[in-house]
Amino acid sequence: MKRQHAIKQVSSDTFGWRAGLLRAVADASTEWATTDGLIWLHLFKTVLAALLALGIAMLLELQQPRTAMTTVFVLMQPFSGMVLAKSFYRIVGTFVGMLAALLLGALFAQQPELYMLGITAWMGACVAAAVRYRHFRWYGFVLAGYTAALIGIPTVMEPNGLFLAALTRAAEVAIGIVCSAAVSALIVPRRSSLALQNALQSRHLNFTAFAMKVLDGAVERGTSERYFADLVDEVVGFEATRAFAAFEDPGMRSRSQVLARLNHEFMDVCARLHALHQLRKRLRGNPSVQVVEATAPYFHELSQLLGANKERRFDSSDAARVAIRLKAFQATLPARMRATRRPLESDEPQCLPDFDTAGELLYRFVVEFIRYIDTYASLETNHNPARERPPVRYVSRTNAFVVACTFARTAAVVGAISWFWIATNWPSGGMAVIGAALTCALTSSAPNPVRLALQMSVGAACATIAGYLVTCYMYPAIDGFPLLCAMLAPVLAVGTFFASRTKTAGYGVGFTVFFCLLAAPDNVVVYAPDLLINNGIAIAASMLVTAVGAAIVFPVQMPWLIARIEGDLRRQVTLACTAPLMGLAHRFQSSTHDLMHQLRMLLPKRSRRHRHALRWMLVTLEVGHAAIDLRSEIERATYASDAHPRWKHSLDRVTGDLAQLFERPDKAHAERTQISVRAAMRVVQQVLEAVHTDREKRHDQQRILSCLHFIRTALLDKGAPFDTR
Repeated sequence: MKRQHAIKQVSSDTFGWRAGLLRAVADASTEWATTDGLIWLHLFKTVLAALLALGIAMLLELQQPRTAMTTVFVLMQPFSGMVLAKSFYRIVGTFVGMLAALLLGALFAQQPELYMLGITAWMGACVAAAVRYRHFRWYGFVLAGYTAALIGIPTVMEPNGLFLAALTRAAEVAIGIVCSAAVSALIVPRRSSLALQNALQSRHLNFTAFAMKVLDGAVERGTSERYFADLVDEVVGFEATRAFAAFEDPGMRSRSQVLARLNHEFMDVCARLHALHQLRKRLRGNPSVQVVEATAPYFHELSQLLGANKERRFDSSDAARVAIRLKAFQATLPARMRATRRPLESDEPQCLPDFDTAGELLYRFVVEFIRYIDTYASLETNHNPARERPPVRYVSRTNAFVVACTFARTAAVVGAISWFWIATNWPSGGMAVIGAALTCALTSSAPNPVRLALQMSVGAACATIAGYLVTCYMYPAIDGFPLLCAMLAPVLAVGTFFASRTKTAGYGVGFTVFFCLLAAPDNVVVYAPDLLINNGIAIAASMLVTAVGAAIVFPVQMPWLIARIEGDLRRQVTLACTAPLMGLAHRFQSSTHDLMHQLRMLLPKRSRRHRHALRWMLVTLEVGHAAIDLRSEIERATYASDAHPRWKHSLDRVTGDLAQLFERPDKAHAERTQISVRAAMRVVQQVLEAVHTDREKRHDQQRILSCLHFIRTALLDKGAPFDTR
């Protein structure tokens, strides 16, 4: 019996050890499949699409099959929706660039000086427009620019071959587009729609956890600023993902406007939460601690309601349950707040403005969260209340000086290399101009174009060496297309691997793109290593010139240029104070986040200037939202002008002084704005006493007082970035 028991024990231990090993292997495999496995999948699909495009172009006997390969490497993205979106804009950009090349060739036939002047102006205009219209529209403008250079420069002195070259290039690009889209969508596709849904769930769960900490007063110093800074990137990234998810999924396309509204409503909820957090932070340093104690139960109750769902997934049914609980809380909140307020009227009347403002901000946060959660809950249902509201549009803003500097920088680089080519009759000068045009275009949206251009130059130099070795030793020993693919695949895979890594993306892009342009095989391979080396030197030199130009000709990180963007960020308050109210909240929110995203791209993270810009964004959102709320309440309470002749004038003066303060934030404007806010509060208080018997009118004036009081606390905040010296 003992022996049998021992045998069973050994068998059980062996089975348990094997089961544990299998679980560990399964967990490791799952982790690899969701991290490095995705990189290797993207690498395999990219190389496969490139070789497929090369084979089809060779089969059709096109002039330069390498163009189809280059198209694939420029086009391929991890998600199929991104590939389809880029394909659409690439088709449009290629067509426009082809027309521009034909028009310039017709106007300046066999006149290289005028033709290159036109190409330079066209490139500068396209790259500047790409900076103005970002995301995947950027790609369309970039393609329109350097497609004209790729088509026109080789045939600048042969106008008779220009039309045929344009048609041939269009066919080669079309093959690359079709191969990229087909491989991305048919072979183990990664759907942008699924990534968008996962991002929605993750963002909501993270925000709910952070909101609970804010409501419970458990947020550490500096944590809130870092969290709201990260939300800027999430909001902008969500908008970009929503745009290209519509290209791959008809369901996402039909819900695109609903998702856009959901993103805007999420921005509204974040802004309300930040305002609530700021007020509570200011009240802790206020002698009126009774307000914190009186409102704490409501904040804690709301925190418990938000944290009722403990699951790591959040779907429409969960959102519907949260919405029901929040609506019940909202329905009873005003009456309960009034009951809590009554003892303060006799015991602590000086605390009433703080209490009323805290209650108003809490109520507005609940209202915005319910609106957001209702839209979230209706994403998977046929009836969506968001469709019944006016459509919203994400508004991006780019400073005019940034656009002008981009045009000047691109024109200076392309113009200088074009002049050198014409003046010296350099045989590889045309390739140098093409390399400069490509580099200026591809680095136009980079936060550090100098570093990216240098990385691309190193990648192009390596591509030249690899191309020389392939041309001299590989192509002569290859017989047949299958062997050609087998020999090219490792070379292309190396470049794709580096391009898929963030820190080495420039090296990979430079290697893959220019290896295809320099050394990819044609139908009839020409053995000309000297031409390959000369063209490689020309491309690497043009990239170095581009890096120098980006460093000295209006560099993107110039202090005065960043100061211009910061000025645009502050002037968002002017927009909130003066623009028409219809759709103003959405325009204000999206453009403010877009400007801050630009600053986050340009300024080093955790630097003093980054923290300064972030504080301006947060106070701009606070005061801007309060100004919009104030103007909305003023529109509804026009009757108050009869109760006090200075009511409208005093409130208009507040919005005017706010706009001037954010235009020129100095001590004089800050003091004048504080004086106008206090004067307006006195006038509104007099109107409140005059209409006290009318419940609706009394509540109107109390909301206006709450807006003014919050603006006043924001102006008096010692952590605000106003220059009060």
